[in-house]
Amino acid sequence: MKLNDFLDHLNRGLPVIGGSEAHLFMHEVSQEALRITAELNSVYHTPEEICSLMSRLTGKPIDESFAMFPPFYTDCGKNITLGKNVFINAGCKFQDQGGITIGDGALIGHNVVMATLNHDPVPEKRGTMHPAPIVIEKNVWIGSSATILPGVTIGEGAIVAAGSVVKRDVAANTIVGGVPAKFIKKIDGSRKENHG
Repeated sequence: MKLNDFLDHLNRGLPVIGGSEAHLFMHEVSQEALRITAELNSVYHTPEEICSLMSRLTGKPIDESFAMFPPFYTDCGKNITLGKNVFINAGCKFQDQGGITIGDGALIGHNVVMATLNHDPVPEKRGTMHPAPIVIEKNVWIGSSATILPGVTIGEGAIVAAGSVVKRDVAANTIVGGVPAKFIKKIDGSRKENHG
């Protein structure tokens, strides 16, 4: 299996059956991601070096406006797409096999978890994984220690309050919070908010 075939399999939402060719390839990809993130997280890097390492990790060019404070963790990396002027704060964990897309101007707080895989609920099939993408649209702010679950889209300009668990789509220009995250209010563009 080649990387493009693997990503196509995931992006079509096909299951990854334990022991299958896709599952074995997933392990190969994870080893490369672990090597690159170990390099990223082990010593100080300039912003330019961080962009270069993230380009290696994702297999795509990263815009020079991207910024991140390591450490950063992923066990794949190849299904992450980052827009311009994205900032990722320290301690984030991206499980991106199902696809994570982050739009221009998004701010990702400390210790945010994005998970794009679910294990099969049937005990005998628990080793099978079901991918679903996460989409973070433009100018979203995700507060510290939030968790975004598979299949969620967070609409443009939305805010996810710190510590939230988001399992459903979030409408544009709204604030959600809690476990599970619920609508709090629409964003009033005339005043500043403080949510994490």
